Amino acid sequence: MTTKILLDTDIGSDIDDAICLAYLLANPQCDLLGITTVTGESELRAQMASALCQVAGKEIPIFPGAEEPLLVSQKQPKAQQAAALDRWKHRKDFPKGQAVQFLRETIHSHPGEIVLLTIGPLTNIGLLFALDPEIPSLLKGLVMMCGMFAKSYSGWGPVEWNALVDPHAAAIVYRHAVRTHCSIGLDVTVPVRLSVQEFKEKFQSPLLQPVLDFAQVWFQKNDHVTFHDPLAAATIFDPEICQYKTGTVEIELADPNLLGKTRWTPDAAGGHQAALGVDPNRFFRHYFSMFQ
Repeated sequence: MTTKILLDTDIGSDIDDAICLAYLLANPQCDLLGITTVTGESELRAQMASALCQVAGKEIPIFPGAEEPLLVSQKQPKAQQAAALDRWKHRKDFPKGQAVQFLRETIHSHPGEIVLLTIGPLTNIGLLFALDPEIPSLLKGLVMMCGMFAKSYSGWGPVEWNALVDPHAAAIVYRHAVRTHCSIGLDVTVPVRLSVQEFKEKFQSPLLQPVLDFAQVWFQKNDHVTFHDPLAAATIFDPEICQYKTGTVEIELADPNLLGKTRWTPDAAGGHQAALGVDPNRFFRHYFSMFQ
């Protein structure tokens, strides 16, 4: 049995997007129907996604999406890791201005079958839901690396990055009811990390080699790698990696200092699941089993 996945990603900024895409491409249970990219230099991000697909030997539809957030100023204009692209075969021409329509048509073609996985700012998905309010009811599930729900961490600020970059799009997405609507927040992903040395030792399989190359830019300013996005992806295939509670989520839009903050209220009758705990060892066993 496979699960149909649509991936929306800002690959090219934090290295965990590439780590996530490699996992999806390697996972025999994943039927990856398409990839859309989001935020600044979305075409370069599409090229990075293409490089991984080329190494995996898979032809996956890729569509560059929205580069600018709906209302706020851009906080993520560059795809820094694209500096390594010249060393990897990849496509350079992609359909322009069609990402949201591609998502819409694909979801309508597979009602009740697709899990939409978002691991970047939610501009594309906010536009999709606003354009076609029927879409959320047609999804099998929506899994997002977004928000903070259990606790905050010093050094990260009060608002998780994906929600911060486009808070108004996040608000649109959280207002819509989806059959299974699940957030894997920053507070749960932070403990799932490897040192740079551990990362280099483990990322030796052919499909992980371009990820390791893309990560060189990341290593210049970081001494560890946190697996935010791959954790969200892995929960689709092994839900017991995390523990969850049900509740409601609202996005702060009134306070300019807290734009995008996820306000979580536990409620057994709520329509949203939030991960509130994680088993890092189980995650890493699951992740690296795909590359053996």
